[in-house]
Amino acid sequence: MKVCKFGGTSMADSDAIEAVVKIINDDSSRRFIVVSAPGKRFRSDTKITDALYNYFATGCENFDFIKNRFSEIAEGLGLGEDVSALLDGVKDDIKRNGYKDFAASRGEYLSARLLASKLGAEFIDADALIRFDGDGNLLLDESLAIIKNRLKGVRVAVLPGFYGSMPDGRIKTFSRGGSDITGAIVARAVGASVYENWTDVDGFLAADPRIVRNPDIIECLNFGELRELAYMGAEVLHPESIYPVRHVGIPINIKNTFNPSHPGTMIVADCKVPMGKRTVTGIAGKKGFTIINIEKDMMNGEIGFGRRALQVLEEENISFEHMPSGIDTLSVVLRDEYLPKNLTHLVSRLEDALKPDKIEVHSGLSLIATVGHNMAARQGTAARLFKALGDSNINVRMIDQGSSEMNIIVGVDTFDYEKAINAIYYGFKNCPEE
Repeated sequence: MKVCKFGGTSMADSDAIEAVVKIINDDSSRRFIVVSAPGKRFRSDTKITDALYNYFATGCENFDFIKNRFSEIAEGLGLGEDVSALLDGVKDDIKRNGYKDFAASRGEYLSARLLASKLGAEFIDADALIRFDGDGNLLLDESLAIIKNRLKGVRVAVLPGFYGSMPDGRIKTFSRGGSDITGAIVARAVGASVYENWTDVDGFLAADPRIVRNPDIIECLNFGELRELAYMGAEVLHPESIYPVRHVGIPINIKNTFNPSHPGTMIVADCKVPMGKRTVTGIAGKKGFTIINIEKDMMNGEIGFGRRALQVLEEENISFEHMPSGIDTLSVVLRDEYLPKNLTHLVSRLEDALKPDKIEVHSGLSLIATVGHNMAARQGTAARLFKALGDSNINVRMIDQGSSEMNIIVGVDTFDYEKAINAIYYGFKNCPEE
C-alpha cells in the first residue's frame, strides 16, 4: 500500500492533474492520495494559497482569480459536476466563517474535491481526520487513530493536505508546505509500505539549482541528513514531515510527476552508502543572520555565563540558531527576522547581564551546511571544505559542527554566499574519493 502526496505544481492545471491521474491508475497500490492547492503554472503566476490569503486580507472583495483558476481546471478535466456552485459555496463559506486559516485551507479542499471526482474516488475531508488541541498543537496519536478507523475498508480516497480542526471545530492549518505533514500522518496511520511525495523535480538535489548549475540528484539519504538539509533551506520536503514516519521505518520516495519513470530519491532510516562512494550528501544554506560576539577574560571559569546569555534571549523572546564558543569567547547566531527593531537594547541587556570586555555585532551573515553521514569517519573532510573556500578567497566568519558530526556549518558574508556554495559543491564533486 502506498500513500501519495502531490504538490502544488502537480495540481497547477488540468494537464498536470491528468498526469497525476495516470500515475495513480498505473499502480493499484496507490490508494490514499493527499493533495496541495494549485501552485504556479509559470514564474509570474500566483499560487492559489497566496490568492486566498490575499482575498481574505482584502475583505473578501474579489474571488474572480480563484474561481477562474478552478473553473479552468474543471473544464480541462471534463468534469460534469456543477463546479460553479461548489466555488460559490466556498466563497460564501469564507465570508461567513471569517478567519484566515479557513480561507487558506480552501485551496486544498477544492483540489481534493476535483481530483476525487476525476478519479471516481472517495473524497474525505481532513477536518474530520487531523486534530489539533486548543493551542494549535497537533494531536498525533488521536489523529492516527481517527485516520486508521476512517480509512479501514476504503479502496481509494483523496484527502486535502495542510489542515485539520481544533476542538471547537475551527479549521487549523500547518505552516506553509504542511501538506507534506498530512501525507506522512496518513502514511503512518495506514501502515504504508512507502510514502511517495510527488513534485516537479527528479529527486532531492545535492545543492540549490538556482545557485549550482545542474547539481546531482541524491539517490538515497537518511532522515537525519534530510532534517539537516531541509532546516537549512532545501525546499523539496517540509522538515516536520519526517517525524510521523521516521520511527516506524516508512521510507519517503521523492518523485517527479512529469517524469514518473525516474526512481527519484529514497529517504530511509539508515542509508548505507559505501565509504568510498560519497562523503557529502548535500549542501544547503540560508541568508539573513547576525552574529553577536562576546569576549571576556576567564569566561570559562565563570559559572552560569552561558545561562545568563540565554536568559536574556529568552526574556526578549528571541531564539538562537547556533552558539559556538571558545575559552574566553561566546558567539550567538540569530536570524535577522527574530531580531528586535532596537538591537542596541539587546546588546545593552547582554552587557548588564554578562559584564563582558567587548561585544561586537556583525550582520550580513549567511550560513551554509555541508551534510553527510560518512563525514564523521572520513579523514580530511573539513580540510577539503576549508581548502575549497580558501581557494575561492572566501572568508569564514563562523564555524560550527553538530555533535552527530553529520554536518559542518560555516558562516560567510552574504555577498560571498553563492560563490561559497559553488566552491564547496565542486570542491567535493571534482575531488575523487580516496
